[in-house]
Amino acid sequence: MASTTLRIASRALPRRLSACCSGVPLRRTAFMPLAVTPPSCRQFSRTAMRFDIVKRYTEDHEWVEVDTDSGVATIGITDFAQDKLGEVVYIELPHEGQEIEAGESLGAVESVKSASDVISPISGIIANVNSALEKKPALLNKDPEGEEGWIAKLDVVPEEVERVAEELMDDEAYKSFTTE
Repeated sequence: MASTTLRIASRALPRRLSACCSGVPLRRTAFMPLAVTPPSCRQFSRTAMRFDIVKRYTEDHEWVEVDTDSGVATIGITDFAQDKLGEVVYIELPHEGQEIEAGESLGAVESVKSASDVISPISGIIANVNSALEKKPALLNKDPEGEEGWIAKLDVVPEEVERVAEELMDDEAYKSFTTE
C-alpha cells in the first residue's frame, strides 16, 4: 500500500510542477522532494498565508506582537525603553484572567534610575504572565523584545488586532520616532 501511494505521488508531483514551472525540464521517473522543487513552484494553501505576526510600537515604548492565527498578543517594553531605564530591579506583573483595556496600566517596572508604568497597547484578557521576570527582572535588560523579556500575553479579538495594526507604529516608524 505504501509503495502504491509513493508511486501515485511520484507521478502526480511532476505533472503539477510542470504545469506551474513551464520550461523547467522534469524527470517523470524520479520522485522530486520539496527541497529540490524551485520556490516559485511550491504549492501552499491560501489559508496558511493569511495568518501573520503583527508587531507594533507605542509612543510610551511598549511593543505588542499579535499572532493573528491564535489571537494572542504578547506585550513588553522596547529595547530603547530598557536602555533608558537602566538596570531593572523589580517588575510588577498583572494577574492572569484580568481584563485590560488599551491605555490601562499592565504593571510597573522599577530600575536603579526610575520607575515606570507599563501601559497596555491593546485590550484583552491576560492569558499568561512571564513569572520568570519576578525572580530575574534583569531579563528585561537582557532580552526585552525576545523570548525571555515579554511581560504578558493577552487573548484579543480581531477588531483589536486591526486597530493596533492601523494606529500604532511599525518597526520603521518607531526607529524614526526614537532617533528624533
